[in-house]
Amino acid sequence: MNLGLELLKALLFGVVEGITEWLPISSTGHMILLDEFVQLQMSDAFKSMFEVVIQLGAILAVVVLYFGTLWPFKRPQKGEGIRGLFKMDTVLLWLKVLVAILPSAIVGIPLDDWMEAHLHTAPVVAAMLVLYGVAFIAVERRQNPHRRLKIRSVDAIDMRMALLIGLFQVLSLVPGTSRSGATILGGMLLGCSRAAAAEFSFYLAIPTMAGASLIKVLKFGLSFTAAEAVILGVGCVSAFVVSIVAIKTFIGYIKRHSFTAFGWYRIALGTLVAVYFLVK
Repeated sequence: MNLGLELLKALLFGVVEGITEWLPISSTGHMILLDEFVQLQMSDAFKSMFEVVIQLGAILAVVVLYFGTLWPFKRPQKGEGIRGLFKMDTVLLWLKVLVAILPSAIVGIPLDDWMEAHLHTAPVVAAMLVLYGVAFIAVERRQNPHRRLKIRSVDAIDMRMALLIGLFQVLSLVPGTSRSGATILGGMLLGCSRAAAAEFSFYLAIPTMAGASLIKVLKFGLSFTAAEAVILGVGCVSAFVVSIVAIKTFIGYIKRHSFTAFGWYRIALGTLVAVYFLVK
């Protein structure tokens, strides 16, 4: 094994993960295509684990960018007692996040192996890319630019809406759907602004992706070789750095533009995936 070459491949996988995890374009679809042309010379078990665990680097980017919002502790004022240790708005935000991830945890954990065996296929990914691409275009076209949105910030999302967005996240268990795509689309249909839906989707990613990564690591085992550990580390670091840029760019973009371009991109990519694997 040429370790230098494998590290370059890991770097590339991290770059693709860092871009596609936060945009509603399906990181899974891109990983399937990338794996066709840039294959890590590692065991199938390691590659399956690697493609999920490098999400930890992407998660860390959200934590760093939104640390002030996500950190629930503060210095108490005199006389506040134990309650003064906590920022109650942040505690409430985490409760909403926990409520929202329950549906996908209840469905996804017991079905993880079955879905990987039966749904991680090119036809499924291609179909979901196209289907949700059409959905984004349709939702954007029916949006009334003069409509007054109910939810313009994450703070305005209540427990009921958090649960409903979480139900949309269940859809993303099907590869090619895009976790961010499903939750953002769900948030918009429920009356959230694009920015509020995207930001809440970022927060949901932290426990969702951390849990998925933990499951994969436990299945693989903790006995990494030195080469495996370095390759995994490079993938995580590159995913982190690229995610920082991708998240900032994405939030700036959707404040001025719709998701229509992402819809057309998904349709094009889904068609490409279908044609490639059909003629392969």
